[in-house]
Amino acid sequence: MSKNISKYLHQQMDKEAGINHVAHRTKIVATVGPACDSYDQLLALVKAGVNVFRLNFSHGSHEDKGKIIEHIRNINKTQPYNISILADLQGPKLRVGEIENNALPVVEGDILTFTNEKCVGTLEKIYVSYPNLSEDVVVGNVIMIDDGKIEVKVVEITKEKNVKVVVTLGGLISSKKGINLPDTKISLPALTEKDLIDLAFIIEQKCDWVALSFVRSVDDIILLRKKLNEKESKTKIIAKIEKPEALVNIRDIIIESDAIMIARGDLGVELPVEKIPLIQRDLIRKCIHRAKPVIVATQMMESMIDRVKPNRSEITDVANAVLEGADAVMLSGETAAGNHPTLVVETMRKIILQVEHTEYRYNREEDLKPQSHSPSFISDAVCYNACKIAHDLKADALIGMTQSGYTGFMLSSYRPKSPLFIFSKEKALINQLSLSWGVRAFYYNEEESVDDIISDQINILKERGFIEKDHVVINTGSTPVDQHLPTNMIKVTKVD
Repeated sequence: MSKNISKYLHQQMDKEAGINHVAHRTKIVATVGPACDSYDQLLALVKAGVNVFRLNFSHGSHEDKGKIIEHIRNINKTQPYNISILADLQGPKLRVGEIENNALPVVEGDILTFTNEKCVGTLEKIYVSYPNLSEDVVVGNVIMIDDGKIEVKVVEITKEKNVKVVVTLGGLISSKKGINLPDTKISLPALTEKDLIDLAFIIEQKCDWVALSFVRSVDDIILLRKKLNEKESKTKIIAKIEKPEALVNIRDIIIESDAIMIARGDLGVELPVEKIPLIQRDLIRKCIHRAKPVIVATQMMESMIDRVKPNRSEITDVANAVLEGADAVMLSGETAAGNHPTLVVETMRKIILQVEHTEYRYNREEDLKPQSHSPSFISDAVCYNACKIAHDLKADALIGMTQSGYTGFMLSSYRPKSPLFIFSKEKALINQLSLSWGVRAFYYNEEESVDDIISDQINILKERGFIEKDHVVINTGSTPVDQHLPTNMIKVTKVD
């Protein structure tokens, strides 16, 4: 054991809660809001099973977000967790303005006028926060309001650049409700002025992940990457898939992004709802194939905003996401504004564990094989075969060492049965890897011989209760150590 091994044990010594926290392989993302924004509330959610906290920049001030980030960082410093922070940009979200009495009833056949001039909305005229609306829509385009609860169709574009629509599906229009344009290619930039201000704050706060909303093409990701690189930020990018255009360009978007979020809310409004289940399954498969983490989001357990038990359909929805191989499942209003945030997380964790502990477990070891044309083919093959050996030997631990995070994401993508532990000297990666399926990450920066490194890693896991004498451990790494090469070796050890 190296001279500094005690330092790692002291810094990250596990308690019982920390070990229990890694029992579920599929990670849980929870949105922070008024229902759970104190230190004690956040810690309760972590103990219940949260791995990643999502900060929704559509709501709240930077001051509020800063306090939440401080709470999460304090949890990571004082508790045996590596909780990740996901900052979610609002993006070009279109909304109606203020509505008279906050509720305007409309019925089929009503003619409404959408305008760019700010006003209190009535049957005469309604403000829409989209300056290019009259230029982008054409007669016949469908416009949906409030997640599709109200539907209108464009009938005229006036000389004053107002848009007249006829109501085809009536209901109540409330203030600030969102608008979707399923038939229209919007011309707004991927990063709005508000997003750029929020992004500067996110970079300053060194958040682990930033989610880009309403991604339409790979150029949107490239632009965000440029902004991050200009500030030498290590924050990784999540592309939110919620526009039909993104599906057309999905291969390039997945390759350029660091992770994907399947945002089923807006996606289910912009596309026929019956298409969403197979789109979700296909996106998960594509992300796993590229070793990119994938999150299934929106309305997973929405009934628990008010209730203490989920609907049976929600239980099945969470279970299916686990069975399909998602890296993470996400809670939105359930934790941000619900009455029972901790109970929701506990319930979701129980569903995940029940599915993962059955014989029918998602596994890619057999059908996800390294591709010879890949520029990382050698490393991919080493990771693949490490998982195969771990499976054949029923290994008690599969251990990887990484600087870029690639080995961690790749080993995770094979969904190995053996517990997966990743070591890195890059502190930013430790929390970022908390989004990846099955990964438990540790900070480690020694650079001695391969044998010393492997011995240290085994002893750290042994001291912390993850492995014990006579367990079989599979290590991946690279040699020579000082050259920092991609993963190129596998070692099998029986713990003494």
